[in-house]
Amino acid sequence: MRQSLLVTQRQAKTSNDGANGSRRLPGRPRSEQARRAIFRSTLKLLQRSGFSGLTIEAIAADANVSKATVYRWWPTKGALVVDAFASSTAAELHFPNTGSVYRDMTLQMTQFLAILRSPRGHIVAALLAGGQSDPELLSAFRERFLRPRREEAYKTLQRAIERGELPPDLDLDVVLDTLYGAIYMRFLIRHRELSENYIRDLCRLVLGGAARNEHPSSGGKPRSARHGVFGSVPLIDAAAR
Repeated sequence: MRQSLLVTQRQAKTSNDGANGSRRLPGRPRSEQARRAIFRSTLKLLQRSGFSGLTIEAIAADANVSKATVYRWWPTKGALVVDAFASSTAAELHFPNTGSVYRDMTLQMTQFLAILRSPRGHIVAALLAGGQSDPELLSAFRERFLRPRREEAYKTLQRAIERGELPPDLDLDVVLDTLYGAIYMRFLIRHRELSENYIRDLCRLVLGGAARNEHPSSGGKPRSARHGVFGSVPLIDAAAR
C-alpha cells in the first residue's frame, strides 16, 4: 500500500516536470505559445498570399494548431490579422513622455513611419483596402489597432494641456485626425514623399497652430499656451525652422 502511494506521488511529480526534468511553470504557457505561433504564421502567410488569399485553414496548419483553436480566440480572419499586426507593432508605437508634446508626437509618428516603410506597411494598405468592402474588417482595424493608439495619444495631448503647452478646450480628435490623416493620405495616395522631415513640419504646423488657436470667447485675439509647444523657443521661430 505504502509502495503504491510512493509510486503515485512520483508519477504526479513527473507529470508536472518538463521533458528535461525542469519544473513546469504554473499558468497556461502552451496557450501563449500557440497564440504567438498563430501570429507569426498569420503575418508570414499574409505577405505571401495577401489578405484575400489568406485562410484560417492555412494559418492553423502553419502554426500547428487546430482551426477550432484559432476560432476560439478570433471570430473572423480580419480580427486575427489586425491583432497579429497590432501585436507586432505594440512595443514600437508607444508614446514617450519627454516633457514636450512636439517631441512626443514627432517621435511616435516617426516610429509609425518606419513601420509603414517596412513590409508591415503592406499589411496596413491591405487592411484599409479590404475594409472598404468589408465593414467587419474595418471595424476590427478601428477597434483593435487604432483605438488603443488613440487612447495613448489622448493622454499625450492631455499632459501637454496640463503643462500649459496646449489650450484646455482643444479638440483632441481634430488635432489627431489632422496629424495622422495627413500621414495616411501620403502613404496611400503617394502624391508626395512621406518622410521624417514631413512629419516634423506637420507637427510644427498643427501643434503650433493649436497652441495659437483663436476661440470665440477670446474676442478674436490669438490665444497661446503658457509655455508653447516648443518650450522656451518662440512658436513662430520654431515653426520656421
